[in-house]
Amino acid sequence: MDVTAIIVAVLSLMGTLGGSLGGIVVSSKLTAYRIQQLEEKVAEHNNFARRMPVIEERIEQMEKRFNRMEEHNEN
Repeated sequence: MDVTAIIVAVLSLMGTLGGSLGGIVVSSKLTAYRIQQLEEKVAEHNNFARRMPVIEERIEQMEKRFNRMEEHNEN
């Protein structure tokens, strides 16, 4: 083997390693970004789920008041 073939082989190896590592880094960043977006959506959903029982309780109270008002008007 001559020196030129060895140099080409080493440069090819470095290019392959560089490209592979670059792809891994970009893929990792994209995955981290997508996980962050999902966590934000889950947090938003959890906030909504926490508020829902409060809203349901208020609706029940309003329905009771409305029914009492209807009963009062019927008399």
